[in-house]
Amino acid sequence: MSKEDKREAILQATLELVAEHGFHDAPCSLIAERAGVAAGTIYRYFENKDVLIITLYRELEGKINTFLEQGYSMDIPYRERFLHLVSNLLQFFITNPKEFKYIEQFHNSPYGVAFRRDRLLGQQEDCGIYCELFKQGVEQQVIKDLPLVLLFDLAFGPIVSVARNHILGFIQLDATLIQRIAEACWDSMKR
Repeated sequence: MSKEDKREAILQATLELVAEHGFHDAPCSLIAERAGVAAGTIYRYFENKDVLIITLYRELEGKINTFLEQGYSMDIPYRERFLHLVSNLLQFFITNPKEFKYIEQFHNSPYGVAFRRDRLLGQQEDCGIYCELFKQGVEQQVIKDLPLVLLFDLAFGPIVSVARNHILGFIQLDATLIQRIAEACWDSMKR
């Protein structure tokens, strides 16, 4: 296995095990076994488990951002940009359930709390495509003037809940329903 293949196998094993069992029940020994590498190999690529967990999150975030940016343009009206991002994020989550489960666990763990605090309270210079969209919407008086953390709750709270319910089999989403959900999120935020 090449170095890149080993690194990717470790990341994939981490994704799978955390999605299945959570962070605490995914020890490095089990990750190494699932990845088909020696336990010490993990530490050639990642300083420790914390670094591995955060690295995987950042890679997943990059994958999501790439997906969201497909077909996204600053030239389209604000509402359509919002609907595009929300519906695409929901589509990504329901077609990538392991990634969704990992991200959800990350956000609800001490790792994610610190990360989200920095992002949502404006302590990170680049806060992502959504932060910029929300800031612009408030400035242009297109969406409600609420703290950024509440705008994220209004946009993402329903998306996370709906994605979870789809993955659990409680509801079956299709393109029409996804669009209607995105529009409901818009209705909660628009002025």
